Amino acid sequence: MGLRKISLIQMDFIRLQTRSLCCFPLANRNFVGTHPIGIFVNSNNSIYILNRQTGQIHIWLNENHLYPTKTISGSLSDPFSLFVTTNGDIYVDNGANRRVDKWIVENETWTSVGIFISTCYAIFIDIYENLYCSIGGIHRVDKNGSNIAGTGVGGSESDMLSGPYGIFVDINLDLYVADCYNHRIQLFRLNQRNGITVAGYGSVNVTIELHYPTGIVLDGDQYLFIADQADHRIIGSDENGFRCIFGCFSRGSRNDKLYAPHTMSFDSYGNIYVTDKGNDQVQKS
Repeated sequence: MGLRKISLIQMDFIRLQTRSLCCFPLANRNFVGTHPIGIFVNSNNSIYILNRQTGQIHIWLNENHLYPTKTISGSLSDPFSLFVTTNGDIYVDNGANRRVDKWIVENETWTSVGIFISTCYAIFIDIYENLYCSIGGIHRVDKNGSNIAGTGVGGSESDMLSGPYGIFVDINLDLYVADCYNHRIQLFRLNQRNGITVAGYGSVNVTIELHYPTGIVLDGDQYLFIADQADHRIIGSDENGFRCIFGCFSRGSRNDKLYAPHTMSFDSYGNIYVTDKGNDQVQKS
């Protein structure tokens, strides 16, 4: 398509245009297990996918490989989310053990980097290597172990969250949260405890209805992309507002449909990878 290559970490993403999804051939149930959630594509276009049942991380150097190039095992129990830094270190939610572990690429060893009250439904590492954990079970987001969003009690007020899932932190350290059970996306400016609803129920500007959003990505122009799980679709935004870009015509298992999409990640060419949880696979645009 003649697209220019862009840096994922700097969030210089290409704005996506509506097009059909096709199955990503490597990431079926044999590798992702059932109900996959955790996926990450790094700036070199390597694809990292969690298998919650086996506790393994499967890595493809690129989509053209038929089998994972590398598989990493550890003492992971029901891992839910992961994040990969520019140097290749992998942060993983060790769900049942209520901590985040780090796989250090330099010596290929594991270390624990954070203890949390409950599962991290999403992990994010910002440009200063701060660790964020979306703790959906207690309705809050923590940064380096300290609560920065949500009160710990589920609710819909501006300072509250209800079952938060996906998170994204931009270069200004502003935090975006997929506030799942409130059917909205909340923006928490740096050091602010009251969120601004930027999409979904209760937004100041007319946006689009959301039903249990779980994944969120922000591009370099501050446009949002949302995994709208209960509507089985991906929402994108641009200068004209919000619209459905994938899975727009009900759920299903065909290559133009999704079933409970959960998490998204982009490669450096603007292609989108989605954990198609209900279909036990990963889809790629």
